Amino acid sequence: MMIDELLSYRFDAQSNRGIPAAVESATSPQAVCELVKNSLTIVIPALNEEAAIAQTISRCLDARPTVMEAAGLTAVEIIVVSDGSTDRTAEIAGDFDEVKVIVFEKNRGYGAAIKEGWLQGNGTLLGFMDADGTCDPQYFGELARLCVEESADVALGSRLHGQSQMPRIRRIGNRCYAIMLGFLCGRYVTDTASGMRVVRRGVLTDLYPLPDGLHFTPAMSARAMLNNLRVSETPMPYSERIGDSKLSVLDDGIRFFQAIMSGVLCYRPEKLFLIAFSFCILLLMLMAAYPTEFYFKHHWIEEWMIYRFSACSLLGSVGLLLFLAAGLTNRMARLSRRRADSNTFWATLVGACVQGPVLLVSSVLLFLASVGFLWPGILEFFGTGKVYMHWSRLLAGAFTLFSMFQTLIFWVLVKVADVWTAQENYQKRVTMETVSETVMPVEEPTVESNFVNTT
Repeated sequence: MMIDELLSYRFDAQSNRGIPAAVESATSPQAVCELVKNSLTIVIPALNEEAAIAQTISRCLDARPTVMEAAGLTAVEIIVVSDGSTDRTAEIAGDFDEVKVIVFEKNRGYGAAIKEGWLQGNGTLLGFMDADGTCDPQYFGELARLCVEESADVALGSRLHGQSQMPRIRRIGNRCYAIMLGFLCGRYVTDTASGMRVVRRGVLTDLYPLPDGLHFTPAMSARAMLNNLRVSETPMPYSERIGDSKLSVLDDGIRFFQAIMSGVLCYRPEKLFLIAFSFCILLLMLMAAYPTEFYFKHHWIEEWMIYRFSACSLLGSVGLLLFLAAGLTNRMARLSRRRADSNTFWATLVGACVQGPVLLVSSVLLFLASVGFLWPGILEFFGTGKVYMHWSRLLAGAFTLFSMFQTLIFWVLVKVADVWTAQENYQKRVTMETVSETVMPVEEPTVESNFVNTT
């Protein structure tokens, strides 16, 4: 992390956590305000929602006493972000004196609107909801309560239940994404793309960077679950939206998939390699089962086995490559923002196996094995100029020799990753020492608070 990036951090006084301004698409130092303890900021991103925005804001204002009582909050702030709207959305929102309105002249995206609202908000809890009238703001009380009383880092409202009015095609898509994410991270939530949720401000450093588009929500779900954050879920009603939907089932569905895969590659890259490795090993065992049984029963090798030997040799080589890649990417992921407690049992085990000494010893053993398989043929060649060795020894020797070279190459790559890790740790120490010596306390600019205490 460079010094100028660290200096761009805005530290949260309540959580002692920093929020990197460099990862935000729309940030402004002048927008940073003092936080209000035990408060909630609700951001409503809106793009051409003139038909629904007034009703949505009114419901939010009416829900404030219930929300505050349910979660023990001191205040609730409401921010509407007009994301390049060309209709009267911003004008209608501006008629509400108790609501702060942020206007984007050009469309920046659903996620960008939420992030800008969070940046300019004062709440220690950060929430958002769609402006189309599909969600009931009364449920912010339960979501905020999960964060306050049950220490949830991310609380989301699930729209996937029997009374939901979500269109069938979107319901099926959300179910598929939930199953896929649950399979990849070992944890399950029913609604990965929920448009109503509450987040503790202190965990933004574990979630960012997040995309600017509609795939903001599945990306957040993926990063939260893969990074071992505490995610809670509660059912909520979901009504038919007012106006036309901005969601494209195909295009945004592809973006949702890409957002989930991006989270996997960031926090659990070894997971994909381990899945492929398991598939290779399973297929190898199936291919080798009958020849192995035949050999132990008759104590000889038939010529027809050459095809299975070749296939098993290829699967073994690919499997070893995938296993080594899983260990290497596990080490590389440690250079990211991944939390230390997000390592799973298998990731830790593979990481322990792909250590420099283990790889070096394995290379030596594989070399000795290859010599053992090929030695009779070597002696025949130098003695007679011809090789009469059985083809099974040649395949086994070639496999072990190739595996040795694979292991040696990954041993070098692990050494490179170790050098990067040492350099990164040194840079962090130097950066922190530099900041502690050069950064002086600066009084932040204050702006008029938009909180309305209804008690």
